Amino acid sequence: MPNQPVDTIADIADLEDRLSRPTAGLVEAMSRLDGDVMVLGAAGKMGPTLARMARRAFDQAGQRRRVIGVSRFSEPGLQSRLDSWGVQTVAADLLDPGQLAQLPDVANIVFMAGMKFGSTGNEALTWAMNVHLPALVAQRFRHSRIVAFGTGNVYGLSPIALGGSLESDPLNPVGEYAMSCVGRERMFEHFSRVNGTKVSLVRLNYACELRYGVLVDLARKVWEGRSVDLAMGAFNAIWQADANAAALRSFEDASSPPLVLNLAGSETLSVRRVCQQFGELFGKPVAFEGSESPDALLSNGQRVHALYGYPEVPAGRLIQWVADWVSRGGALSNKPTHFEARDGRF
Repeated sequence: MPNQPVDTIADIADLEDRLSRPTAGLVEAMSRLDGDVMVLGAAGKMGPTLARMARRAFDQAGQRRRVIGVSRFSEPGLQSRLDSWGVQTVAADLLDPGQLAQLPDVANIVFMAGMKFGSTGNEALTWAMNVHLPALVAQRFRHSRIVAFGTGNVYGLSPIALGGSLESDPLNPVGEYAMSCVGRERMFEHFSRVNGTKVSLVRLNYACELRYGVLVDLARKVWEGRSVDLAMGAFNAIWQADANAAALRSFEDASSPPLVLNLAGSETLSVRRVCQQFGELFGKPVAFEGSESPDALLSNGQRVHALYGYPEVPAGRLIQWVADWVSRGGALSNKPTHFEARDGRF
């Protein structure tokens, strides 16, 4: 068993409470936000707790606003769980123009729909979800503010020594998934410029909680005695709640042309050192294979930190939480991030 962190996360209910707990800064920002919030793609890994966080932030701010979650809701029980949290739900296929047109007019849109895993071998649907759908949404909600989730994969690999790609760096996507994500950004940018829609493009790299994420992938390998490939030798990780809080706060700074923000943790983490730390916490040896490449998929998050403050959960605490969760047999999503992929194939 690893050393117990000061505030062990007890179970899924405790985890989801923490993942949806709004920061003081978010509550203040939501007190100033005009209009309701609608989350498109609310059933993904981050959507449910983001929607719940928005609901809690409005409640704490004393604002009688709606939070609406839209998805196909294929996971049993998720729609009713969101309803129980005070999030109004709408089951819809966003790629169906008729169903998209029937959604309510809402002042603030969070766009979280997209496709990554399974994109290799299913490229047509990947481009439909990541490029065609953003164009439809940008036109349908041209009079709304839009926070659109994207990815740091649009930058491609950058030298580790430079500390990660900046928002001003040229884009160099590798593989069809990353290229389609550039397409997503270009659709929102185009319609923002044409229609004056205020947009915030947040390039995420990478959100982590205790059931999935890069840290969970690495912890499981160490716990199970599997070797760790060092080729992708560094990464960013941010507690999912910190990522969601910053994304929601970016409504206030959305602009035309779009605001662009790297949504990343404040540290560049070494795969080798993190795995060694997991090994110490687990009391297990760590096996490595290969060696670190001089570049990796890294984003510099200083701009978002300057706007909204540093993440409330530092990497060291998150590593302890993950180690404790994995060692206790906590529930896992079993959806590897494939962060180590250097060829852009997911």
